[in-house]
Amino acid sequence: MLPTTTSPDTPTAAAPEPGWRHARQGTSLSEVHASIEMPAADASFWRKFRAYWGPGLLVAVGYMDPGNWATDLAGGARFGYTLLSVILISNLFAMLLQHLAAKLGIVTGRDLAQACRDHYSKPVAIALWVLCEVAIAACDLAEVIGSAIALNLLFGLPLPWGVAITTLDVLLVLLLQNKGFKVIESLIAGLIFLIFACFLYEIIASHPDWLGLAKGLVPRPEIVTNPAMLYVAIGILGATVMPHNLYLHSSIVQVRQIEQTEKGKRSAIKFATIDSTVALFLAFFINAAILVTAAAAFHGKGYEDVADIADAHKLLTPVLGATAASTIFALALLASGQSSTLTGTLAGQIVMEGFLNLRLKPWVRRLITRLVAVVPALVVAILYGEKGTGQLLVFSQVVLSLQLSFAVVPLVLFTNDKLKMGVFVNKPLVRVVAWAVAGLIIALNVFLLWQTVFGDA
Repeated sequence: MLPTTTSPDTPTAAAPEPGWRHARQGTSLSEVHASIEMPAADASFWRKFRAYWGPGLLVAVGYMDPGNWATDLAGGARFGYTLLSVILISNLFAMLLQHLAAKLGIVTGRDLAQACRDHYSKPVAIALWVLCEVAIAACDLAEVIGSAIALNLLFGLPLPWGVAITTLDVLLVLLLQNKGFKVIESLIAGLIFLIFACFLYEIIASHPDWLGLAKGLVPRPEIVTNPAMLYVAIGILGATVMPHNLYLHSSIVQVRQIEQTEKGKRSAIKFATIDSTVALFLAFFINAAILVTAAAAFHGKGYEDVADIADAHKLLTPVLGATAASTIFALALLASGQSSTLTGTLAGQIVMEGFLNLRLKPWVRRLITRLVAVVPALVVAILYGEKGTGQLLVFSQVVLSLQLSFAVVPLVLFTNDKLKMGVFVNKPLVRVVAWAVAGLIIALNVFLLWQTVFGDA
């Protein structure tokens, strides 16, 4: 089938969709699809930016969830500022990939899950769905453990009880969904800025080596040649560039009422990209702040083995001499865990509806996702306590990284396909960079598996 030719201002919502095997079946997040009105085309830049501001924050939450804390703490305590470059590079990767995800959703009206279902055979689509569900379960596992640890640190609640209580956030999600999508975005924004303020305090209190910090932003060969450092680095990559965020972003950009013309879509892509890039800069600061705090407080001071969130909490006040450091650390962790659960709910719904065209009630979908994460977390919390949950957090982020290729490769393929994207197809430079990023992610994961199976790590 050949692309349909339209003028720049011709509505394309009902036009044939070349390049896809099947016709469109429903919209993503149908209960809130195109529910937020946009200002007129001649509105000011800042008015448009405020209207589009929001989806990027929901995406950014996934880049600062409790799984990031475990990998960032491990990296800072063991290797000082060296892995700061990994956080920086991972965020640059994320900015590009989230731009592609937003563009796919805006141009085609499909989220990434729907696009995979339409393009691939049913067995391949089912396999991709299973892999994505594994990634969401790993992410949800990090949120469950992180929230439980935060409740333990703040209120002394035993870890198994904290894990069990995290299942109750199903009720919160249902309440917020009934209030409208802007309410969810506003709550997430508040939690992100709370985390930001907490770590601004932590950085000031830790008195980092600013020269060492600057040097840490420059990549070093030892990151790849040292198996122990590579394991943590790939964990950081998996915790930063999360596969389910690509599915999430390609869907939630469609909550806005996008004008279905070439001009309207270009404007939407522009503001969606600005929105996600600004939000990911906030995520970079928070991730870097966690690693910098750990490096300043623990590295070279006899606490190099601190990779456990609970141990870091106990040591922050005596090591830094700041009485509020531990409490603020735990408060930020709780905000991180709870904000991540909201976006995890949406991602789970999008993936199940997109790949399977199966629509469950939100509380049923959330309960299924929660139980998949709660059961292993509860077993580990009961049998192994804090140390076990800390190791499980790092492992969950490595699992996320291993799943990443299966989301990135279809995304790059689709946005490089002119039959699917038309005039919005990726430019040659973007194609090269996108495939380079995908290739690097695959190569690092293959190397990690090789080292894990045959190496000494």
